[in-house]
Amino acid sequence: MFLALKEIKYEKLRYGLITLMIFLIAYLIFMLSSLAVGLASENTQAVNSWQTQSVVLNDNSNVSLSQSLLTKENLKDFKKTKNDSYIGIVPIVMKEKKHQTVSAQFIGLNKDEYIYKDLEVVSGRKAKHNDEIAVDQILWNRGYRLGDKVTLNGSDQKYKIVGFLKNAKINIAPIAYGTMATWKKLRPMAPNVEASGIISKNNLDFKAKNVKSYDKQTFINKLPGYTAQNSTFELMIGFLFVISLIVIAVFLYILTIQKMPNYAVLRAQGIPSKTLIGATISQSLILVILGTVLAYLLMLLTVSVMPATVPIDFAPWIMISTFIGMILMGAIGGLIPIRSILKVDPSKAV
Repeated sequence: MFLALKEIKYEKLRYGLITLMIFLIAYLIFMLSSLAVGLASENTQAVNSWQTQSVVLNDNSNVSLSQSLLTKENLKDFKKTKNDSYIGIVPIVMKEKKHQTVSAQFIGLNKDEYIYKDLEVVSGRKAKHNDEIAVDQILWNRGYRLGDKVTLNGSDQKYKIVGFLKNAKINIAPIAYGTMATWKKLRPMAPNVEASGIISKNNLDFKAKNVKSYDKQTFINKLPGYTAQNSTFELMIGFLFVISLIVIAVFLYILTIQKMPNYAVLRAQGIPSKTLIGATISQSLILVILGTVLAYLLMLLTVSVMPATVPIDFAPWIMISTFIGMILMGAIGGLIPIRSILKVDPSKAV
């Protein structure tokens, strides 16, 4: 460690450039990981807030809540409990003269069921009447206020915003919660349709004609774009870790080759190879830790100034996993020049 620190102090520019590269890579990993988690969260905010364990849908809906319709005939054998909630969903375009038009999802609920009762109100109240809606708090940032009257899907009917809610997004779109009667009005259909689906806090295994229950993860994985989005981010982050390994290994290898005469002199003086190897690995870990800590500090600053509309979630596990990943890459990168150090011939120095 002493030798490693002395060398870093002597060659400030060289090791500073390596630290800069590690810093940029670590910052990019922090940023991409936070964006991936933030986008995933906005896809599943509502699903998680419903404490979902199972979802009952039409078997022909391709596990899509918005494509599913359940009739009374479909559900005649379903035994509803206090942990089950009927839900109706339809995409909407929300308009108000003074504010920007918003694409959202309207969700109809029954007031006597658990999802309605568990809605987290930030301000105002829940929708009680057919001409009222409670919307996600993100709409507050877009200028909407309590008491605003909006139109949905170009209809002449006005709906009053009576509340702003927490965790009311699905598939990145904000949710407008209203009554089941309003949902049926926005999505005209046969009179015997009961809901789009059933959300349950229980692990259901229900199956009937054209109806099937799915577990939470299966339902989430089928959300449009969710799996592809996560796979893309995971691939990008994986490549960044590989790039960090290559950068560390290449820089250390070049520096090791340049220092071969010095290593030969040290070996001739009786310095064991393990001391030189330890110094190389220590250098790698010091540079990685320093670069990652600087990236972490910049990430904290970035999150503090980022507007609320940016879906970024810098969770603690992102910090921990990135630190572990970078240290692991640094250790592996530090091992690569070892073979060259072991081949040093002290007789050349003599």
